Amino acid sequence: MKNTTTAMRNKRHGIRPVRALFFLLLMVAALSYFYYTSELNAVSSADRAAEKEIVIAKGSSLKVIAGALEKENLIRNKLVFEIYCKLNKTADKMKAGKYQLSNGMTVAEIVDKIASGKALISTVHFTVPEGFNLEQIIDRISETGTVTRDEVASAVNSKTYDYAFIKEIPDRENKLEGYLFPETYEVYKDAGAEEYIDKMLKQFDTVFTPEYRSRAKELNMSIDEVITLASIIEREAKHENERKTISAVFHNRLKKGMMLQSCATIQYLLKEQKAVLTYKDLEIQSPYNTYKNAGLPPGPIASPGKSSIEAALYPEQVDYLYFVAKEDGSHVFTKTYREHLNAQNKINR
Repeated sequence: MKNTTTAMRNKRHGIRPVRALFFLLLMVAALSYFYYTSELNAVSSADRAAEKEIVIAKGSSLKVIAGALEKENLIRNKLVFEIYCKLNKTADKMKAGKYQLSNGMTVAEIVDKIASGKALISTVHFTVPEGFNLEQIIDRISETGTVTRDEVASAVNSKTYDYAFIKEIPDRENKLEGYLFPETYEVYKDAGAEEYIDKMLKQFDTVFTPEYRSRAKELNMSIDEVITLASIIEREAKHENERKTISAVFHNRLKKGMMLQSCATIQYLLKEQKAVLTYKDLEIQSPYNTYKNAGLPPGPIASPGKSSIEAALYPEQVDYLYFVAKEDGSHVFTKTYREHLNAQNKINR
């Protein structure tokens, strides 16, 4: 009987700690929920609210957005903001843009505005394909309808930009030819023409890494010479796997003091692209005519992409001196002029 009474007393004593723990957890949960919901409220009352412009850059993570909103005193707690977005499945729906927000808005209202893309100033996208020349790029930017062609041309030719590589470009007409990096860009609709150009120059500065600079020095080439060669490769190569082989041909010719004889440099001189060049075209008097002048032309003829820049810096180790294009855009590479003529004859049959 004594053992039974003791057991019952111990059992009752065991229930009490469990109940206490349960109520403690319940209390913590309630307080946590209260804290969470209170942190979703507006920072300020409506009569004392302040409006601010905030920019959500393309590709910004939820953490970055939350941090920016908290820093601007638009939300109470960045962690709560992140939790709210994840719970409501809006974490991946935030859209870039410039927004007018108020600290009198709740987290739900702020999230709804950014996720819906109701920006104060929306953005515009434009794409510059690899191999576009300066005139084509100016046309492409003006086609956005946010800036005029004259404004873009002025931003290209009359403005200065603070990048180290620009200081190394020789003074010449169309100085920025080749340096407006081909890419898809996003800019605000109220951006001026200079912002478009600066964005593209900044991208070039990012792509042309210190490793590339070091490699250019190994080749005893300036950045401008690398980009000039890369631009020719860009316009000659139709197949990705041939870029470095084409580069090797030009490197080999330069070492031997031969003329590059690139049709792409002739096309650069023409107002309209031709499917087939004539002998008269090859007689055009210009330092860009590589059928009449040895070495590289005075500057790039287009904006090369990263693959062509790498090809110019790291050519394939082969002895080819000639190539001729086939109908599908690929090329036949040869080491001697006789082999080159034979390849031409086979293709032209």
